[in-house]
Amino acid sequence: MKHVFAIPLENGILCQHFGHCQQFAFVEVENGSIIKESLVTPPPHEPGLLPAWLAEKGVTDIIASGIGQKAINLFRQQHIRVYMGAQQKSPTELVSDWMEQSLVTGVNTCDH
Repeated sequence: MKHVFAIPLENGILCQHFGHCQQFAFVEVENGSIIKESLVTPPPHEPGLLPAWLAEKGVTDIIASGIGQKAINLFRQQHIRVYMGAQQKSPTELVSDWMEQSLVTGVNTCDH
């Protein structure tokens, strides 16, 4: 099964606030291997915009640190899985952790 991860970045590592990232890393995984990585600049932040935009890009999974509950609900409506509370690491490290079933998630650092 193919997975397309979107990981919000700030200075090349996981951004603490999903909606205010500088870029998204798109990391494609197929048959247990990373097959493609790319960086994409998101459109200007507007509440509710990113879930639809990322769904149009074929994203199946989000790895985030802090993310609002409204965004989580919108991603669920798009059938996109959200892993929140992840550690600040590079996109490759985060997806590798996911593939090894060792991705550390925890408390959502977003409080709104």
